[in-house]
Amino acid sequence: MSEITLGRYLFERLKQVDTNTIFGLPGDFNLSLLDKIYEVPGMRWAGNANELNAAYAADGYARVKGMAALVTTFGVGELSALNGIAGSYAEHVGVLHIVGVPSISSQAKQLLLHHTLGNGDFTVFHRMSANISETTAMITDINSAPAEIDRCIRTTYVSQRPVYLGLPANLVDLKVPASLLDTPIDLSLKANDAEAEQEVVDDVLALIKAAKNPVILADACCSRHDVKDETRKLIDITQFPSFVTPMGKGSIDEQNPRFGGVYVGTLSSPEVKEAVESADLILSVGALLSDFNTGSFSYSYKTKNIVEFHSDYIKIRNATFPGVQMKFALQKLLAKVGDVAKDYKPVQVPARTPENAATADSTPLKQQWIWNQVGKFLQEGDVVITETGTSAFGINQSHFPNKTYGISQVLWGSIGFTTGATLGAAFAAEEIDPKKRVILFIGDGSLQLTVQEISTMVRWGLKPYLFVLNNDGYTIERLIHGEKAQYNDIQPWKNLDLLPTFGAKDYETHRVSTTGEWNKLTTDSEFNKNSKIRMIEVMLPVMDAPSSLVAQAQLTASINAKN
Repeated sequence: MSEITLGRYLFERLKQVDTNTIFGLPGDFNLSLLDKIYEVPGMRWAGNANELNAAYAADGYARVKGMAALVTTFGVGELSALNGIAGSYAEHVGVLHIVGVPSISSQAKQLLLHHTLGNGDFTVFHRMSANISETTAMITDINSAPAEIDRCIRTTYVSQRPVYLGLPANLVDLKVPASLLDTPIDLSLKANDAEAEQEVVDDVLALIKAAKNPVILADACCSRHDVKDETRKLIDITQFPSFVTPMGKGSIDEQNPRFGGVYVGTLSSPEVKEAVESADLILSVGALLSDFNTGSFSYSYKTKNIVEFHSDYIKIRNATFPGVQMKFALQKLLAKVGDVAKDYKPVQVPARTPENAATADSTPLKQQWIWNQVGKFLQEGDVVITETGTSAFGINQSHFPNKTYGISQVLWGSIGFTTGATLGAAFAAEEIDPKKRVILFIGDGSLQLTVQEISTMVRWGLKPYLFVLNNDGYTIERLIHGEKAQYNDIQPWKNLDLLPTFGAKDYETHRVSTTGEWNKLTTDSEFNKNSKIRMIEVMLPVMDAPSSLVAQAQLTASINAKN
């Protein structure tokens, strides 16, 4: 095979970077491209229900595997996906957005084609995407096309941001040398400037040596930019108390005796708040300081000795070192920090959340109880996905087993994101280990935005746990404003009928409304096996919410009123 089509080249390259499931929808400008997926052994086309869900699914897949690919058609398809792409951009998730566009000749003639705005401008949608992409490419020349594809894949992977790739319909069947596939895409990071990196390491070591009460705080980009292993080693070597933010949950092992809990500014437990804010040195790994990630910007460190490790710069106190990547800087730091931290006398970390007190089996379920109990149901290696709303706040109370991965769209906060993300995460988990469980917690209101993607889970025989928290509407909105307002109401659904409605054959449904029913279900050995798709409807009072969400809602309402 001396030559292959450009379309096949693209999918062969994606397979080489272990991106084996392609998300999206067919449209006439990408149909010939989609044919090429089936020519590559081991690749599969997910076939989503709509482009928005496909973008959410690609996001969930990429969070678990490191990168994802999404294919849409020109105009109508690509615009439908952009809310999901914007979320990936905001939250540092690597998604390659491949768009099938009209042929080069059609564009040159400015034909009045369908899916256009009728003004002959074929570049407008590309320009829209450029604002939420790390880089873009519109392929126009077959000779440079393979190199452009390689550049886009590398940028997606390395930057952990979306990239836009436009492929004209007339180019995907043209041939390129197959031998180009013999040279793998270089996914390695470029080395830091040695002098700047050494200055960073020396300055951090000096701060560590002088500190009496340092802490480590892991945030979202600790996971996104693949420094979880370095962070774990830093904790083990130094024995510093270690904390996560809501977006960083799952980025460090919570069974580590030096793990102290979740820090959310004023919304933290008093013990966690005191431990972090009284520190004389804060080593912050991968910070993404959004409002819901910081308790409405309520961080109040008492020290100015703050080191921020980022993917493309490091900040030490008031000095910024652009271009110094945390991956290499942390590795250099690990080689020397043991000698500097050897005299550190470990301080006590905050006590873990106490277990729920014994209750009568007939006790109605409340969120505060559920989230303290969830950790008992979770297993090592689980992927836990929590929807914007009560779930994203409640999960901060839950104690994760080691190697548990959390997905929660805290910054972008697009309601309904998690149904699609669960599909993508379930595909990714299946590719890594068929026994790996994927567990969704979503509200009944959020589910209604993206429920169709459950049909894609059924189609592929995926086996997630779908916990639907039924509190009769948009409780997070009710807490912020409009407790009795009609706009926070939803039409009640027969949620447990959804799986058979979408054609499921081997499935389970359960409804739980008491602590006894919850405990009986979640401790059942068969229920704990990853053997079939399951939906569990959890019945809750309308205004019931985790205490942290109640506090956040009050903060948000207060800020909105002032501004």
